This record gives sequence, structure tokens and C-alpha cells, in this order.
Amino acid sequence: MASRKGHSYWDFAAAFRRKDFKPLYFIYGEETFLIDQLQRLLIQCALQEHEMDFNYDLVYGAEADSSAVLGMCRSYPIMAERRVVVVRNFELLKQSEPFAAYAEVPNPTTIVMLLCARKPELRRNPYKAIKSKAAWGEITRLRDRDMPGWISKRAKKSGRSIQPRAAAVLADYVGTSLRTAANEIDKLVTFVGDRTSITVDDVVRAGGRTRDVNVFKLQRAIGNGRLSEALRIGDRMLTAASNQRGEALRIVAFLTAYYTKLWKLQSCRHLSNKAMAASAGISPFFLQEYLHSLRRLSDDALRTAFSALLAADFELKGATKRSERLVMTLLIRQLAV
Repeated sequence: MASRKGHSYWDFAAAFRRKDFKPLYFIYGEETFLIDQLQRLLIQCALQEHEMDFNYDLVYGAEADSSAVLGMCRSYPIMAERRVVVVRNFELLKQSEPFAAYAEVPNPTTIVMLLCARKPELRRNPYKAIKSKAAWGEITRLRDRDMPGWISKRAKKSGRSIQPRAAAVLADYVGTSLRTAANEIDKLVTFVGDRTSITVDDVVRAGGRTRDVNVFKLQRAIGNGRLSEALRIGDRMLTAASNQRGEALRIVAFLTAYYTKLWKLQSCRHLSNKAMAASAGISPFFLQEYLHSLRRLSDDALRTAFSALLAADFELKGATKRSERLVMTLLIRQLAV
């Protein structure tokens, strides 16, 4: 019987590397980057390259026939110790009820991995029955406060160290997207060349930004109410961008995350600095900067900021014929008050 407590990404990864395989895995959650990594790791550890042609099947729930998939699961390996069947978007597989019976007596020579891109209705079959028998786990998105640590580990895995403040800056830039963070780290590894340490300046420059013109400087200018500086930085960022609409949308998303953290911080100012940073998803390196900005803002100012950001996002996605530069100018004038 499966554990009542689900397994973590690290539990699965460690078991795969030990070649401690179960006949049935049921993994779901929104963090598709880690789920993709688990899929690749399972295949690497369970099969040799020459075994894959006859012993590995990958199917997608929306396109597959459930009886055909069950046939794959019940098949035996050919000139190999085991076979692997991966079903992506299992939640979209029609007529999946027979998998409840399969979970009761899975094929011991086939490793079946059922993957859902969201949390399914676990109180209903076949999910309830599968979860009770399979090795299962929910892979959720990391919290903001966990991102610098993950970035540091990922950089170390790539043979580089990253300064704590640089990890915090990159985490602010990418949010909680592990896929984006991994791509940025790959770019940084190439950018630093033979150097073994990644600095804040590397993070800024590798992202196509300059020391004085980047979204962090824009955030700081807005947070401190320096309107003319914020307008200058915003205009230069758009001028330098090859895709001004995409750059404007990225800036809006970044500033929305910034004001969301300020809003969270507002309700926990009675806590210690460490607890405040954790609750609001802010790196301790930047807590005082956020608190300084928050002292300038009333509740009404925060509400106005969110309304302005929503309106700018709506316009940039096609609701107006105004230029990106005009939309961003009006937005910054509303924020940097």
C-alpha cells in the first residue's frame, strides 16, 4: 500500500538514482519543470539507451485511448529487465476508470508513471484508487522565499557558486518559475566563462540589462517616489528592447510582484525582520528597502497601484491602440507618487 504521506521531488529523485523502482507512480502538481526532470531521470536510471526503442512509451492523455495505454502497461519488456510507460496529462485521458483496477495488480516488470499537470479530484476514482496503491506525490511551486536557495543549488550543480545577494536578485527577477530560473542560470554560466563565482553585476548584465538601466533600478526609483528617474529608466528599457510590447509586459509583471510583496508585508510588520521577510516572500537582503517604500504608501495608494497595473496589463494585451511607451509612462506616473 502507498504511503499516506506523499513523496517529495527529492524522495523520487533519490530512489530513482538508487534504482529503487515501484511499478506505479502517480505524480501531480503545477511545477511542471520538476515533473519533467523526474520523467527524464526515471528513464535515464531505469533503461539503457539501447533498450528504449522497444521498452519506452510516452503518451499524452488528451490524444490516447485508455485501452491502448493499459495494453502498454501490461506488456512485458523485450530483451531488457524492465519497460517504462509514461502518461502525461493523465487527467485528460478519457475512460480512465480501468486504471483503478490496474493499480490493484500492476505489472511488476513495467514502471508506469502517471503525471497530472494539476491536482485532480482525489476523492474520486480512478485517482482515489491509484493514490492508495501507487508511490505518489504532489509537486507544488516553490515559495518566493525558497527560490534563492534553489538557485544556489542549481548554480552549484552547474559548477558555479552564486553570491547570496546575486541569488536574491535573480529570484526577484524570475519569481517562482523554476524553468525561467534554470534558463537564466544556464545563461549566467556561459556569461561568466571560466570564473567560478556569479555576482550581482553578472545577473544584471547577462540579462541584457546595464548597471544603471534595469528593472531593479526602476523598482527602486518607483518605491522611493523618484518620478523623473523612474520615467528615464523605463523609457531607456523600452528603447533598448527588441520587442517593446514584450518588455513592457515583463516590467508590469515584475512590478505587480513587487507591489504584491508590499501588500503582504503590510500585514506582518509586527513580526521580527526574519519572520516578515519569510511571510512576504522577500529576501532579507532587500527587506529594509521594501519597508522604506511601504512607509510612503497608504492603503489607498496600494489599491491605486494594483488598479493601475491591471489596467496597463489589459491595455498591453490588446485593449488599446496606445503605444507601449505611453502606457508605461502613464503607469509610472501613477506609481511613483
